[in-house]
Amino acid sequence: MARLTRRDFLKASALGMGAVAVSTGLAGCVFDSSDKRSVEFTHGVASGDPLQDSVILWTRAVPDRGTSVDVGWEIARDAEFDEIVHSGTAEASAEHDYTVKVDARGLSDGQRYFYRFRSANSTSPVGTTRTLPEGSIDQVKLAVVSCSNYPAGYFNVYREIATRQDLDALVHLGDYIYEYSSEADSYAAADAEALGRTFPEANNRELITLQDYRQRYGIYRKDDDLQELHRVMPFIVVWDDHEVTNDTWREGAENHNPELGEGDFGERKMAALRAFFEWMPIRPVIQGSNETIYRSFRFGDLVDLHMLDTRIIGRDQQLDYMNYLGEGGLDVDAFRAAVGDSNRTLLGAEQRLWLQSALAQGTGTWQVLGQQVLMGRMNLPAELLMAIATQNLENLPASLADLATLKARALQDDPTLTEQELARLELAAPYNLDAWDGYQHEREVVLATARQLDRNLVVLAGDTHNAWANNLRDIEGRQIGVEFATASVTSPGLEGYLGLPAEMIPQAEQGIGLLVDDLDYLDISQRGYMLVTFTPEHARADWYFVDTVKSRDYGADQQPSASRQVLPGEGQRSLQLLSS
Repeated sequence: MARLTRRDFLKASALGMGAVAVSTGLAGCVFDSSDKRSVEFTHGVASGDPLQDSVILWTRAVPDRGTSVDVGWEIARDAEFDEIVHSGTAEASAEHDYTVKVDARGLSDGQRYFYRFRSANSTSPVGTTRTLPEGSIDQVKLAVVSCSNYPAGYFNVYREIATRQDLDALVHLGDYIYEYSSEADSYAAADAEALGRTFPEANNRELITLQDYRQRYGIYRKDDDLQELHRVMPFIVVWDDHEVTNDTWREGAENHNPELGEGDFGERKMAALRAFFEWMPIRPVIQGSNETIYRSFRFGDLVDLHMLDTRIIGRDQQLDYMNYLGEGGLDVDAFRAAVGDSNRTLLGAEQRLWLQSALAQGTGTWQVLGQQVLMGRMNLPAELLMAIATQNLENLPASLADLATLKARALQDDPTLTEQELARLELAAPYNLDAWDGYQHEREVVLATARQLDRNLVVLAGDTHNAWANNLRDIEGRQIGVEFATASVTSPGLEGYLGLPAEMIPQAEQGIGLLVDDLDYLDISQRGYMLVTFTPEHARADWYFVDTVKSRDYGADQQPSASRQVLPGEGQRSLQLLSS
């Protein structure tokens, strides 16, 4: 699995992964400004995939005529561009939707840079970016986000992050776009028309083709708040399912049906991933592959961030509780055999071996996995799961409260608990088979690797639209690491899925917190982002929320709503509560 050389980067670009111009010298080409065509930088600028000596720079440059145009780019140490350290020329072409990506190399580590693109008659906005630090460092700060559904609300969360001056990078864990339409009956789009968040007619349908996906990225990137966030800091990104379609796996998806005219899934997937590589500031990883996004980022001697693909490249199809239901209820033995099958994979063999090697070679105090879905064990009593699976939600709040009371009594060793009451608690199973809970053997492999290597493991997760903090224990109950999961940018959480009125949300959170053994914190109703801070002494997560995504007039946390931290070293790798 050879890594890309300079020649490989150019070859990969020609294979449709986005036009990446690789520049390796400090002195770039002089931009030829003789081409007087009008060029519009339609979607601002962005940067991403920072390394110690390089960063990806991105823009979209559309000429008033012709199918391609050369644009100049510059990167400097100062906002006035008096001290330009790198410059060159890159082509914007219709073949890549006029997107431009430059891999600017030969930079200094741990430095802030300013960059811009220009034509003969126009100049892009000035962006700011940062390379990764080298050597001994005392702190890394990352904002973590996921699940930004455009019709569901305004990107107030992005606006808040863009005002921060203390971040090294932003980590986006997927669902950057959603494939649905903005019709009122579409997912989370009931308020879209009132909010002015509908898609134009040409794109107001479920995404299928390359043009569909390209147009959707273009709509998202016209949003002022997202555009500003891209302008002011580098992104480190992975995709989740909605960049293709809901509940995607390696060979299909829940929301793909050829019989409804949606065509071949493989073609749809490759169209979606091509658009992702064109529109996102991400460098190709492996020669000839636009399916591969797992890669590592080293923040000096403090953090090794390993970005994973738990969605597309290796995932087996999700299990479904309905396939294990019979006249007698859930076939527990058959279900346990399936969910624990050692052949089931979320990562795929190649990515799993890469991850094990990356963890073995990592030198940072903290080994961090940036990935899409929850790794923590989220077992709930079977009666709750059946109510959710069958959408029989009318009695769910009462049942949840009843079971939470039983669990509280069990934790207090109440001798009056009956066998029947205990059985209601003990017959439990995962609530979300789309997460690591549906691929339990492979989770044990990852946790065993971290334990054997004596690594300080922190897992970052998105996908659920809710905020969580989990202790990560192996099947033997040994504490291996922790998981911090971010709330969504706009997508509704469990409060909407379960149909809970606002007054019942605190009780529901308390009940779920009691019933799930390894769960230390949850918030099921608020939209926001997560700030993770790493020092040699601790890894800390702070959750920040906005009070609404349904209005541009909103309030936002100035102090975290909740905080958790973990200390390094064997015997200290469990969550600690911090006052906000």
